[in-house]
Amino acid sequence: MKNKRDITNIEELRAEIARLKVLKHEQESYLGDQFNLIEYKLEGPARLYNRITSWIPAVKDGLVADNKNSDSDWVTNSLRVGLPFIFNKVLFKKAGFIKKGLLLLASQQAATFINKDRLADVIDTVSSFIKPSKGKKRRKHTDYGIPPDSETY
Repeated sequence: MKNKRDITNIEELRAEIARLKVLKHEQESYLGDQFNLIEYKLEGPARLYNRITSWIPAVKDGLVADNKNSDSDWVTNSLRVGLPFIFNKVLFKKAGFIKKGLLLLASQQAATFINKDRLADVIDTVSSFIKPSKGKKRRKHTDYGIPPDSETY
């Protein structure tokens, strides 16, 4: 390393300035690379969490619902998670890997078609069969309210 006393003329001063600029650039790039490496290592747990939760349709950025499908609501999201569990763990326990994979794909497709509006329509249809029809006799509704000629007016 050169001391101040080693520089005797203007050419040596300019050379020393150029050498220090190159040294500064090398140190900045080294520190930038080290910073990027440390930042990458510190973001590891967040990347792992995002990778684990990326397959769950209702989780994105921690707690916000995923809006890939505009028809997606709580019924659809719960069926996307619940149907494969019910099929693979309850109904088809001894099925092979290929059958379970096909059931997973089929249940995901079925879950996309079911939303709370369609579920409400099905419930209304079923309840219309259960309700008594208009052809049967119903009791006539009588009004026992206050008569208009009463003293309360």
